[in-house]
Amino acid sequence: MTIMGALRPRYLSMNPLAAFPINSKWPAQHPERLQLYSLPTPNGVKVSIMLEELGLPYEAHKVSFETQDQLSPEFLSLNPNNKIPAIIDPNGPGEVPLALFESGAILIYLAEKTSQLLPEDPAARYETLQWLMFQMGGIGPMFGQLGFFNKFAGKAYEDKRPRDRYAAESRRLLDVLEKRLLGRTWIMGDAYSIADIATFPWIRNLIGFYESGDLVGIADFPNVLRALDGFVARPAVIRGLNIPS
Repeated sequence: MTIMGALRPRYLSMNPLAAFPINSKWPAQHPERLQLYSLPTPNGVKVSIMLEELGLPYEAHKVSFETQDQLSPEFLSLNPNNKIPAIIDPNGPGEVPLALFESGAILIYLAEKTSQLLPEDPAARYETLQWLMFQMGGIGPMFGQLGFFNKFAGKAYEDKRPRDRYAAESRRLLDVLEKRLLGRTWIMGDAYSIADIATFPWIRNLIGFYESGDLVGIADFPNVLRALDGFVARPAVIRGLNIPS
């Protein structure tokens, strides 16, 4: 018997979250449910939207940046990279609790746990993961940098070349997505997937919170805007965008 196998009865007979230091700062009212530690940012709402789409029972905990909760020892014990979101699934593989950080990894885990929103066909599965990585490696970082230089501290810089560099790269990425969505309802065609859940919160944030729509010429991307409208109209998205409140 493995060590984890030997420990399994103890895990099942007690609070499955008791071994996690984060539970002392954010005590679970429902320890049998999946625990989400997050904030309504583009990365954070990926997971809350995913959970709402799947209908999985979960409990959300707000990690406040204002009080630097993400730097607390309790949160760092769950994610040493001090970023949201993070989860603990008390019913992880082998019925042993599983802690995860990085929004893309969490989306893949939840999709595989439920056999939803990620194709089972190997070719389609890897194509979906390809577009998930397109968001993780391109859209997220570039849009985030543009937001810094257009809305936050970077906007005070007299030299606008950094802002314009990220605006140009964001526009290039939008053009890639625009061409992908030509003749398609969603990134993978008719099938809504984790690629959409990862991508469209960032498009929404770029236009809204970052106030960068005009800067990137968002009107030039009608397919992106059409898909975004469909995304934000979904009931699960409406709910997930405001979690944790």
